[in-house]
Amino acid sequence: MATYITRASRVADLQRNFEIWQTAVEATHDFLSDEDRAAIADLVRDKFLPNAELTVAVDDSDIAHGFLAATGDHIDALFVHADSRGTGIGSMLLEDFRAERDNVTVDVNEQNPQACKFYESKGFKTTGRSSLDDAGRPYPIVNLRWKS
Repeated sequence: MATYITRASRVADLQRNFEIWQTAVEATHDFLSDEDRAAIADLVRDKFLPNAELTVAVDDSDIAHGFLAATGDHIDALFVHADSRGTGIGSMLLEDFRAERDNVTVDVNEQNPQACKFYESKGFKTTGRSSLDDAGRPYPIVNLRWKS
């Protein structure tokens, strides 16, 4: 059983982080159209990942298996490589993030019930809903909040 630690992401992690995102989306976002998936992938690879401050969960060989990006107390992204799902990486990233906070928010695709259940199991409560995502696409978003 591998052990994981968290650290700040480095430039050298960029390709692996995109692979984490890609495999996670393939495993959980079957509701996306092929066109939207490709367009979002381009944005994630070319704009989001190179500019985001990420915390990564790495194994003993310093290979990333998941990442979390946040702005203030809001989780912008939490993804775990499809091959590493169910190993506690998502929980570890979340717990590390909320350890220093009293209040955390996150927005989740409503059509990704695994993510909704994950956050609800961690004490997050629904505070709102939007019928469109941030880019105006027809993928409903659920707003969740956790308070200590």
